[in-house]
Amino acid sequence: MHKTVSEADQSPTLKAPTFEKIRRLAYEKFGLNLTESKQQLVAARLGKKLRELKLPSYEAYYDLVQADRSGESLIALIDALSTNHTSFLREASHFDFLARNVLPNLRKRATIDIWSAPCSTGEEPYSIGLWLMENWPQVDNYNIEIVGSDIDTRALKAAAEGIYGDRALMRLSRDIVTRYFKPLSDGNHQIDEGLRGSIEFTRANLIDAQDMGRYRDFDLIFCRNVLIYFDDASRRQAAENLYDCLLPGGYICLGHSESMSRISPLFSVCRFPDAIVYQRPEADHG
Repeated sequence: MHKTVSEADQSPTLKAPTFEKIRRLAYEKFGLNLTESKQQLVAARLGKKLRELKLPSYEAYYDLVQADRSGESLIALIDALSTNHTSFLREASHFDFLARNVLPNLRKRATIDIWSAPCSTGEEPYSIGLWLMENWPQVDNYNIEIVGSDIDTRALKAAAEGIYGDRALMRLSRDIVTRYFKPLSDGNHQIDEGLRGSIEFTRANLIDAQDMGRYRDFDLIFCRNVLIYFDDASRRQAAENLYDCLLPGGYICLGHSESMSRISPLFSVCRFPDAIVYQRPEADHG
């Protein structure tokens, strides 16, 4: 007599009703717009959580997340679903804009506050610090505060460690890598300890107004290549929250494929030779 394969031995299937519940949860809590085409991707990423927690089904995992009042399981869910792909000096025109157009107008300020949100695994906030040290001679005359935030706690941990492979460093010159990175025995590189310690990494949810209320008075926000993953309503909510985080006259940089003009009327469009950016109007004092 042949042995039948028990249901527990089979790979669980992410059924449409459960996928819909997960979609709704990710959208309501984080603004993440998971289209139907993402069902296989979600199944693959959450399948790892099922194996880790020894759960028999995606429905059981969803129930566990919903029952966990600490919120830790919800954070683990979004960590699993988040996509983190970036590199140093990505879309470098914004860094040219920072040095040529923003900083000259802020020289009367003792402190300059810059926020990278989302910061993924740290390449962007570290790029800002590197760019300033290499391209702005007055950098030592100012108190420059750089904050990197993301919703993914795994990404934030990696950002704080500051360890990168060759692919992340591909846009950096050999000289920059030699001066600011320490080679490790496994072939990776770790960014300079001084620069690593100068950037604060925190968790932030762009669509949560209460969460975002902790962040205020930034001169410049880099929020690149994330709003494309939101739907229209979530984009508007994120834009309003980011607007409140800026000082009057402060700027926000989006990715090249994103346009604030199609999201919110709150910002003024600023066209510079280096980049198109968006500004909270000077006259607006909240």
